Amino acid sequence: MSTAFDFLIVGAGPAGLAAAATASALGIRTAVVDEQPAPGGQIYRGIESVAAKRPAHLVVLGPDYAAGLDLVKQFRAGKAEYLPDTSVWQIDGERNVFIRANGRTARIAAKQILIAAGAMERPVPIPGWTLPGVMTCGAAQTLLKSTGAVPDGRFVLAGSGPLLLLLAAQLVRVGIKPAAILETRPNYFPALRHLPGFLKSPSYLQKGISLLAELRNAGVAIKSAANLRIGGDDRVREIQYDWHGKTQREAVDLVLLHQGIVPNANLAWSLRCENQWDDLQRCFRPRLDEWGNTSVAGVQIAGDNGGIVGAQASAYSGQLAALGAACALGKISAAERDRLATPLRKRLNAHLRARPFLDALYRPAQETVAPREPETIVCRCEEISAGEIRRIVTEQQCPGPNQMKSFTRCGMGPCQGRLCGLTVVELIAESRGVPVSEVGYYRIRSPIRPVTVGELARLEG
Repeated sequence: MSTAFDFLIVGAGPAGLAAAATASALGIRTAVVDEQPAPGGQIYRGIESVAAKRPAHLVVLGPDYAAGLDLVKQFRAGKAEYLPDTSVWQIDGERNVFIRANGRTARIAAKQILIAAGAMERPVPIPGWTLPGVMTCGAAQTLLKSTGAVPDGRFVLAGSGPLLLLLAAQLVRVGIKPAAILETRPNYFPALRHLPGFLKSPSYLQKGISLLAELRNAGVAIKSAANLRIGGDDRVREIQYDWHGKTQREAVDLVLLHQGIVPNANLAWSLRCENQWDDLQRCFRPRLDEWGNTSVAGVQIAGDNGGIVGAQASAYSGQLAALGAACALGKISAAERDRLATPLRKRLNAHLRARPFLDALYRPAQETVAPREPETIVCRCEEISAGEIRRIVTEQQCPGPNQMKSFTRCGMGPCQGRLCGLTVVELIAESRGVPVSEVGYYRIRSPIRPVTVGELARLEG
């Protein structure tokens, strides 16, 4: 393995793969570091294996998933060095990237860095969400893509967002029918003003209508639900919800939760990249210029890592970031960069026209991001409840999430705040009666991923 590159990309999803293919074609010495064993990211997870061993599942998972095969082939055909099963646990201010693989650690120097770490599912802290038998829709889809595994027993999908319908349709295609889809109320009226732009975006409306028709033809009940609660003893036994003004109960063996996705931002936070609060997506996102440059010199962000845009838009943003890096490295002129970028921007903007409508339609409700029930666990690592966070804000005048660490250890567990961060800041903001932007976020420090003292002692490069 080389210890120096012109361009180092973190993540082998749509943005990272497209950036690597573009950069290597321009003669840039490029490396791609990714935690997964094969390229594709979460969106195209296992695409090569599915195509080779379970080709029928390309139809099951849909054309948007199958389209990732061409992107992976382009990446494989390029000259970028690929480091799978490798985690990045630190990037320092001099653009040194510290990695861990097979029990070994190493330092790689880079002139330009692109963080394309994608997104993660927004946590859904509701009563009972920590019971065995509760998982996210994304986790269930990962199992379907990776191994073909499907739910066993009676199950429901609950929450909001396009993935809820997509996963249900994918499961129906393999003969597995959910008992119901419990959809927390979409925001139809706020979204309507963005409808003209949405209608001009490529085929999003058609895809949505097609999924709904497929589910209705399969007899899958879609209910507008509110106030979700999960009950059980040693595992999930039922889900409760309000429907038409009455409390309903469904006996279930499995609950799949989803409330949209948010940027997987800890690596960027650790670099102190400047962030801003996106009130429509209800998450923090880095401030980026048109080439994906952050406030930290030589560090770019592309794809859903910079704000949720979708797979195809992520690929275009990765290509644009690669062109920006090529210009910064002196490989192409600014005029050549702009010429190559023009058709990419046109395609990217066509997809971005859909975002305001989708973001408004699926914007999480206040009770979703700031749980009402005091006993609801928010920080799973330290078992801290919503009630305790509210109490500490009120009684101790706790101003923000970093101070909350001192009182409760929220954000100090194995997930390093990934599963509690947004909920904690929403609860603090609500309790203080101030905007989330005033509350801020955790001060993320390295290591971003676990690394042992022994591995540190054997650091290479």
